[in-house]
Amino acid sequence: MTLPAKFAERVLRDLGDSEGAALCAALDTEPPVSVRLNPAKCGGTENGGAGREEDADKAVVRPDGVPPAVLADADGRVPWCGDGYYLAARPQFTFDSDFHAGAYYVQEAASQFVGHLLQGVEVAGRRILDLCAAPGGKTTLYASLVGPDGLVVANEIDRRRAQVLADNVRKWGTGNVAVTTCEARQLGGFEAWFDVVAVDAPCSGEGMFRKDRDARGEWSEGNVKLCAATQDELLREAWRALKPGGVLIYSTCTFNRDEDEGALERMLGWAGDEAAQAGEVAVDASWGIVCGRVGAFRTFRFYPHRARGEGFFAAVVRKAFDAGGRCRTPKARRTVFASVDRAAAAELRRWVNSPERMCFATVADTCYGYYVAQAEAVKALAEALPVIYSGVAMGQLFKGRLRPDPALAFFCGLNRDAVPAAELDEEQTLRFLRRQEIGAGPFAEGINLVCARGRALGFAKRIGNRVNNMYPNSLRIIKQ
Repeated sequence: MTLPAKFAERVLRDLGDSEGAALCAALDTEPPVSVRLNPAKCGGTENGGAGREEDADKAVVRPDGVPPAVLADADGRVPWCGDGYYLAARPQFTFDSDFHAGAYYVQEAASQFVGHLLQGVEVAGRRILDLCAAPGGKTTLYASLVGPDGLVVANEIDRRRAQVLADNVRKWGTGNVAVTTCEARQLGGFEAWFDVVAVDAPCSGEGMFRKDRDARGEWSEGNVKLCAATQDELLREAWRALKPGGVLIYSTCTFNRDEDEGALERMLGWAGDEAAQAGEVAVDASWGIVCGRVGAFRTFRFYPHRARGEGFFAAVVRKAFDAGGRCRTPKARRTVFASVDRAAAAELRRWVNSPERMCFATVADTCYGYYVAQAEAVKALAEALPVIYSGVAMGQLFKGRLRPDPALAFFCGLNRDAVPAAELDEEQTLRFLRRQEIGAGPFAEGINLVCARGRALGFAKRIGNRVNNMYPNSLRIIKQ
């Protein structure tokens, strides 16, 4: 499908004939393929920003010394993300056990830049709100940045997309994310609560014209105006939720000024002196990023004919320390968590590596684990908002023993000595991921942790010569 005529006209008008033609031509080329490694599962840089040369080897080595399989086809580093890599071709991720184990996320390179925007910002142990989070690429990046003592609140208003987000959060396995599905104004009610608020706003998607050809047919000038109005509302609620001294990141995957610089100008009209410059963001000229300023905002544009990535716009600003506003937590509307008794806690502690850093609770009939540092914050969120997933789902207790939830296998803090581990070959792994029958040979009697290439994928239970495949039906591979 050709580019929308009015889009092409505007690009040529805004960028000039030569630059505009180069952009339009680039949108008809093959998009690059990129991934971002999970530092907790691959021994990466854990900083999300530009990698140092001395980190190059460390970023590809897993704890057991085996690099993720996709890196055999690596085609260079993503220069602004220490854990990002380009691939020479797009593999069949569906059949890669490392992908299913949460060892990496297939994330467009330009969007990985949000981690670089937080270079120099103290985020470890802090709270980040990802206001428009699905499918979870940026959420998982933020989760790696804040660490076990931090919290990422990942919101997605669309319930179906929120379930995809929750699945990706489970696989990433950091145990420090709460997934909500609510209106932005409800999160804005948690006033001055977050150290960083990220608004990856719904947009007209012009930057995806190369990667997703259907986006061309869905584009219209009317949709641009609708998106701009939505973005203005999101920024107001994001600003309410941000602490004085906190950092706001605004991003879109579109080129037009009305949704990018225009949104910032409209915000500055009401934010006034509360908007202050954030710290310097180092950008190497070789990256091809177009840097700019809109008032206190620093802006960064990715054009696919200049930078190795899709169309992307990002901006960063700080909320002035003297902006005022008191931290406010909405009143609880419901009781969600029930405490566990001493015997149950002892059984749950057996399954984690750092039990002294965790606390446990039940939601309905499922036990969950939470890092102590943010447990009260998660409780406050769950009692006021629709939270569909948080912490790590550990499983259900039967006669004092835990029947583990599939999510527990992905948890980076899992104690692998809790149950025997069964290492499967490639054929057995695909049968497990398809939720098919598996031979009993590799398994010990009872519950087993199922692994492939050293990484945990789920659980299975051997009963004599029969194996009960416990991989969740919702995640199973259907593709043949």
